[in-house]
Amino acid sequence: MFDTLFIGLSISSILLLVSLGLAVTYGAMGIINMAHGEMVMIGAYVAVLIKIWIGANIYFAIPVAFLVTALIGLAIEKLVVRRLYGRLLDTLLATFGIAILLQQMIRLEFGLSFFGIHIEGLGTGLQNLPMPDELQGTMVLFGQELNIYRLFIIVMTIVLTLMTWFVLYKTQLGMKVRAIIQTPQIASACGIDVKRTNAITFALGSGLAGVAGVFLAGFKTVSPDMGATLVIDGFMVVVTGGVGSLLGTVAASGLLGELNAIVATGYNDIVGRAAVFAVVICVILVKPSGLFSFKGR
Repeated sequence: MFDTLFIGLSISSILLLVSLGLAVTYGAMGIINMAHGEMVMIGAYVAVLIKIWIGANIYFAIPVAFLVTALIGLAIEKLVVRRLYGRLLDTLLATFGIAILLQQMIRLEFGLSFFGIHIEGLGTGLQNLPMPDELQGTMVLFGQELNIYRLFIIVMTIVLTLMTWFVLYKTQLGMKVRAIIQTPQIASACGIDVKRTNAITFALGSGLAGVAGVFLAGFKTVSPDMGATLVIDGFMVVVTGGVGSLLGTVAASGLLGELNAIVATGYNDIVGRAAVFAVVICVILVKPSGLFSFKGR
């Protein structure tokens, strides 16, 4: 039973990283970013490629993937999303189109396959990220044998979540984000640069998704469509936990991740997914604003 809970905790950790950016951007900007899962995919590919090109390990891949996906997220916000504020369905369709484009760019090896140029690690070459020796195998902790890499994911997620909390609640940027989540019009009237704050928030959320992709690359095959389902899981966490609520995102990711692991272990993955959807539906019916919501959907 402990092994199942531990696996569920590692799944919840990745789900939390994917959901943190969605929770803040959806709450502050009021958009549905369907390309968020592709930031996870790009982060995974960045990790694989820098391992192939320069032999760097996961410790180097984490900050590089964060930077790359944050810059891509910043470009998406400035070029597309910024022009569609207040048009929820339009942002959904636009970001869904961006997601498809990003998938196909990877699938076509950034277009170079048309010229007969092949980049190892892209296209149909499915790979994952080899782990350094110290992250392989198991260790005994409190009398329990734990997978070291999954433990590393959990610890790193705790660190990144605390850093996100610090940014949101102990910095000037976080104060601006929380003000925009409450009432963007009043925040703008008080002198807050809403567009700039939204752009930075969007970039930070994309960067966290990229880090989640690095972690996934350690035990899951990297492929162009690997982020497609994760964005759905992320939004389930957001609507369950509550829009713009860091506490709600943490609680919901833990609940849904553990539930999926327990039910999937007892039955199978399909039943596990069905159980997660059933719980999300029940939460929405009983508490439409989410478990810890500061803003209605």
